[in-house]
Amino acid sequence: MLVGYMRVSSADDRQSVDLQRDALLAAGVDARHLYSDRASGARDDRPGLKECLSYLQPGDGLVVWKLDRLGRSLPHLLSIVAALKERSVSFRSLTEQMDTTTPHGELLFSLFGALAQYERALTRERVIAGLAAAKRRGRKGGRPPAINPETLEAITLALAAGASKASVCRTHKVARSTLIATLARVGWAAPDAGGA
Repeated sequence: MLVGYMRVSSADDRQSVDLQRDALLAAGVDARHLYSDRASGARDDRPGLKECLSYLQPGDGLVVWKLDRLGRSLPHLLSIVAALKERSVSFRSLTEQMDTTTPHGELLFSLFGALAQYERALTRERVIAGLAAAKRRGRKGGRPPAINPETLEAITLALAAGASKASVCRTHKVARSTLIATLARVGWAAPDAGGA
């Protein structure tokens, strides 16, 4: 059985699934087995897609009008198609003429998977090279501290002298949550339990 999934990005009536619906019906999808969402492709919470994927049984086929209607990114698309393959469900994209039941479709998805893996490896390589270059220049990687060392020293001296956290936050224009996280990170403990 063929099952179709459609998606439009806009939640208003300016976009319609009519074009996708017509193409899916022409490809042999029964109108009773069409699922749709009105949501950005970047969103994870697409109830139509979840319902569609849970409806599919081994031997069924999922058909979409275009690849970008299904996945929010190449890795996301590949993970959906890989999960379908594990469940013995085929996948077709009409616009790209991709069909995982054909050797051509299998090859294309293998290439997409290799490209996604290559992109992840390049990103990791760039991050490692950037951290090494920063280290050679005497800098540590990661985010800069939210409170600079001089300000932190002034704050801890004020707290040790009995100032409240609220007052030092106001004086040094520091968010209370930032102050608490920084004090915990440097291992500073108040001399006594009072003075919040």
